[in-house]
Amino acid sequence: MIKLNFPRELRLLTPAQFKYVFQDPQRASSAQITILARINQENHPRLGLAVAKKHLKRAHDRNRIKRLCRERFRLLQHQLPNYDFVIVVKQGIGQLDNQQLFNLLDKLWQRHIRLAQKS
Repeated sequence: MIKLNFPRELRLLTPAQFKYVFQDPQRASSAQITILARINQENHPRLGLAVAKKHLKRAHDRNRIKRLCRERFRLLQHQLPNYDFVIVVKQGIGQLDNQQLFNLLDKLWQRHIRLAQKS
């Protein structure tokens, strides 16, 4: 049975883990969001989020974006390759509604899946 939870092991927690991804990432991006990825030594993918106050001033807006990104990752975690992913938001992310953000994230996750299969 496949578990669709999001435990602590599936998260990037330390600055060193984020730095590792930022050093030499594979990128999948759109105008509002970028997903950086780098292969890890774990048996599962991990997720980190970088949602800057610069792009979303209010905390509840930042929390909504983070919640939706985590939810999409949680549902797709068993299809994703064993990479460390960092989602970086850009200007204009606040104008997307939930369904638009889900569609955008799905498109970017599929791009990373294809990139991983090629390499």
